[in-house]
Amino acid sequence: MKRLISILAFALLLPVSASKPNVIYILADDLGYGDLGCYGQKVIKTPNLDRMAAEGIRFTQHYSGSTVCAPSRSCLLQGMHTGHTYVRGNGSLQMRRDPHDPIFPAALKRVGYHTALIGKSGLGCNTDDAALVLDKGFDYFFGYTSHTAAHFYYPNYLWRNTEKVTYPNNTLHDGDHYSSEVVTGEALNYIEKQKDGPFFLHLALQVPHASLRAKEEWKEKYRPILKEKLLPPREKHPHYSYEREPKTTFAAMISYMDHNVGLLMKKLEELGIAENTLVMFASDNGAMREGGHKMESFNSSGLLRGGKRDLYEGGVRVPMIAWWPGKIQPGQTTDHPSAFWDISPTVRELSGAETQKDTDGHSLVPTLLGGGDQKKHDYLYWEFFEAGGKRSILKGNWKLILFNTNKDANPRAELYNIGNDLAEKTNLAEKNSGKVAELITLMDQARTPSENRSFRLKSEK
Repeated sequence: MKRLISILAFALLLPVSASKPNVIYILADDLGYGDLGCYGQKVIKTPNLDRMAAEGIRFTQHYSGSTVCAPSRSCLLQGMHTGHTYVRGNGSLQMRRDPHDPIFPAALKRVGYHTALIGKSGLGCNTDDAALVLDKGFDYFFGYTSHTAAHFYYPNYLWRNTEKVTYPNNTLHDGDHYSSEVVTGEALNYIEKQKDGPFFLHLALQVPHASLRAKEEWKEKYRPILKEKLLPPREKHPHYSYEREPKTTFAAMISYMDHNVGLLMKKLEELGIAENTLVMFASDNGAMREGGHKMESFNSSGLLRGGKRDLYEGGVRVPMIAWWPGKIQPGQTTDHPSAFWDISPTVRELSGAETQKDTDGHSLVPTLLGGGDQKKHDYLYWEFFEAGGKRSILKGNWKLILFNTNKDANPRAELYNIGNDLAEKTNLAEKNSGKVAELITLMDQARTPSENRSFRLKSEK
């Protein structure tokens, strides 16, 4: 009954002509928990995202799907954790075509939404299969299919649907078409064309993932602040660009991303559709240590331990902001534990799309709109197959991480109580063997063996 009341209350908030809200989901790439002002950043300026948080709701315990991009994005689009998705790691692989690995934008299409993915595709990793994006449920695609190609901000080409848009003067690290600017322009044009709605836009940004590249006008803003000494010239890196001002460039990239989010908010307000558009912003995993950037330079993980490729909090706990003028009560902060697999049931509920029967997530509508009971997770689960393999589970405040799970039948365990040890400094595994055994049992119940041999535990090989 309370759930029904929540849904009815939401319906009453919407004008008759706008019963299906537009949804924009913005995903940064390798943005750390502490990289935004509203999450404690002291140096890098992010006024537009800070405004989003001040006018909306900020999540303090939101988790990505994984600690690297491809599996994290598969969790987002499929509404499942990595114990159930097909893509559980990076590599030369992609989601399978329907009926395998269905994604929630396809469900939105069936109830009248126009759907677009602009930026970095989350349907694969190192692939050039642009048709897959359209086949799986997006009406429009512009951007990168290959995550390796997305390391570069001056690409030789990007995809518009299944056609290549070439940039002959670009040389990966320099040129006349800066991808962040191009992608933002595409997103603004898309919103203009689809202003009558309803639409779903997944805006998947590259920033701040390496290579480090920023426009000169944005670097100029940070030189007087950082006073960074130029690194000596050297031969080109075999993959990433070599940046002589890594701190200045990283800060400039974040602020430029924030500027582009501001352009999007301004566009929604100018078109008069902000009050019928939910905008969500998050990062695909924790802070990176790549391309010459050191996450310690700006305390990118905040008080959290670790970063990208870790299953410590710094690798999977990410910023999450939701903004919806007139619908979300401004100035809110929530510590409700949530994860990427909650986005599918949330957007499905708001759009009136078919509910997902096999999701690991719960709709966040009660938290967003402040009505009804918010269903809570019994646990959150991750598995990761690089560096010998890792698995992790969070139940309440108890966090268990297993190491070398690809190779060891009895992997090393670390147990933390993040309620009083957020930085995960004190390993309690030896003193709490019963809790470790309990959580390992729950881990095994949480997952199904992967159909891909690359993502199998020691006991399954």
